[in-house]
Amino acid sequence: MSDRSDILPTRQSMGGITDQLTGIPLHFPVERRWLIAMLFASALLLLLMVSVVELFTRGVGIWGINIPVNWAFAIHNYVWWLGIGHAGTLISALLLLTGSQWRNSLNRFAETMTLFAVVCAGIYPVLHLGRPWYVYWMFPYPASMGVWPQFRSPLEWDIWAVLTYLTVSLAFWYTGLIPDLAAARDRATRRGWQIFFGITALGWRGSTTHWLRWSQAYRLTAGLAVPLVVSVHSEVSLLFAAGQIPGWHSTIFPPYFVLGAAFSGFAVVSIIAVALRSWFGLQNLVTEDHLDLLGKVLLATGLMTAYGYVFEVFDALYSGEEHELQTLADRFAGAYAWTYWGAVIFNFIPLQALWWRLVRRSGWM
Repeated sequence: MSDRSDILPTRQSMGGITDQLTGIPLHFPVERRWLIAMLFASALLLLLMVSVVELFTRGVGIWGINIPVNWAFAIHNYVWWLGIGHAGTLISALLLLTGSQWRNSLNRFAETMTLFAVVCAGIYPVLHLGRPWYVYWMFPYPASMGVWPQFRSPLEWDIWAVLTYLTVSLAFWYTGLIPDLAAARDRATRRGWQIFFGITALGWRGSTTHWLRWSQAYRLTAGLAVPLVVSVHSEVSLLFAAGQIPGWHSTIFPPYFVLGAAFSGFAVVSIIAVALRSWFGLQNLVTEDHLDLLGKVLLATGLMTAYGYVFEVFDALYSGEEHELQTLADRFAGAYAWTYWGAVIFNFIPLQALWWRLVRRSGWM
């Protein structure tokens, strides 16, 4: 994908763009639709709290984990959230390192999406402990007994995956945000906002030295983030290999999971881009060219994920292992075959519409 220096409409001054974007958080109008959305989100949060209390009261058995195919309910949700978070950092860091300027309209909310997704993922290792009040046992804290966590446990892998990824993603997000915080500081009219943005901007003045040091630090954290995305999600895929369920020990899993994470994450980035573009009137910044490029990336990652689906079936057939073949048969024609075929159909059939440029440039389609 070539760099598009003309991807934004002409006759837009940098000051005008800065005023437009800083005006959203500084002068955000609390409208009825925002209140409705906030009420809906709060209701979902309340439902989560009720569900967690029910889980802690009755135990993880309510997930049906005594059924082998349901055993990894919490791990599936953990992988799902972590996969969504990976694409936010990947799209921003990789495009930064390659010098693709079209990232500038998408990177900030993509990185913010990453942080929220990783926090959601971090909940699940706690939820499926069974005894969540012992969560501190998974941290290598100084103990007089000299007892350390079991580093061969997948639970321990989860903790380090979340902490490492959250730390690097937070550093990458905050480093890139510093000039924006300074711009908000200079345009804030309320004293409280001026103090808040003044502290978080770390004394940024936009000097040549500041820009040089910032660019070095930003690229350094981006260089750390890209291989971390690949390594963390490859490690996450090996959580399943630690179990005994047939079909969970394929060597295709690491690249399969990384591509699946990129696919789902880019899809969420696209949804957020279209929603914010419409809600805040950002058509001049998130243009049809951006949607076109996102559509191409989504199509590419979706097709690569489809290859993983096909190879998973081929691996089971080629191995000839009895239990894997039985699992494959159950997946295709068993009691829960509708979930598998539903995932295949809804993941890959509508995706083929992105071959057409008209569809890619039409956000809601």
